[in-house]
Amino acid sequence: MSLLSVRDLAKRFGGVRVLERIGFDVEPGQIYSIIGPNGAGKTTLLNMLTGIYRPDAGSIRFNGTDLTGQPTHRFAATGLARTFQNLQIFFNMSALDNVMTGRHLRQRCALLPSLFRTPAMARDEARCRDDSIALMERVGLAAYVDSASDTLPYGALKRLEIARALATEPKLLLLDEPAAGLNHTEAREIDAVVRRLAAEGTAVVLVEHNMHLVMEVSDRVLVLDHGEVLAEGTPAEVSRDSRVIEAYLGAEAAAVAGGATNVAGAAKQQAHS
Repeated sequence: MSLLSVRDLAKRFGGVRVLERIGFDVEPGQIYSIIGPNGAGKTTLLNMLTGIYRPDAGSIRFNGTDLTGQPTHRFAATGLARTFQNLQIFFNMSALDNVMTGRHLRQRCALLPSLFRTPAMARDEARCRDDSIALMERVGLAAYVDSASDTLPYGALKRLEIARALATEPKLLLLDEPAAGLNHTEAREIDAVVRRLAAEGTAVVLVEHNMHLVMEVSDRVLVLDHGEVLAEGTPAEVSRDSRVIEAYLGAEAAAVAGGATNVAGAAKQQAHS
């Protein structure tokens, strides 16, 4: 059974069709990328997959549970988490406190123990802090544990958002353009984080314009165009699809994507030899 199963999903705003007949499956530990031109409906799709938008048609099943039309907290409680295209950092808090806010779903919350700061509550807060530090280390932010969030470089802030999303202990993490605005070195750091998460068993749905990143890390790629599925397959299959080249990649970008796919394929083959 697939971890995430999407069937015939559709969304309209007024009379404008944004998405139509979207369907795909994501398996545990898989890196599944969604690409397409600006306005193709990628972020709208993520918003439906996390309960921000209700679909007008279709279904969303996650880990055997029908989440279609459910509120956002149900998606989060079931094991879905996401980051946003635009940073959503609490800049008046420390980097560590930002991650700790993501633990609220997994902590016991009660009024009286919080007011009187009981020993049990103190122990729970200490565990929360330790777990959050471990998450920062997991995404390569050990050097920023004691830093104010507004002092972090942009690339580190992107990974801080990932750490906060991971604090909810998701089975599937949705990343909305995590490499946007990053230089080559920072993008490679995101690449490493995504690979590590998948290797540890967390499925990743990646919306991204960086074709090097997409083609190197993805197990499968879904291409959207004008709100519909244009193609779906492995990175190699998608990069060779003439419809994808015409609508999105372009001949030059397709050649770059194909090169990245060959490099990734060679690396995987070497790793298994």
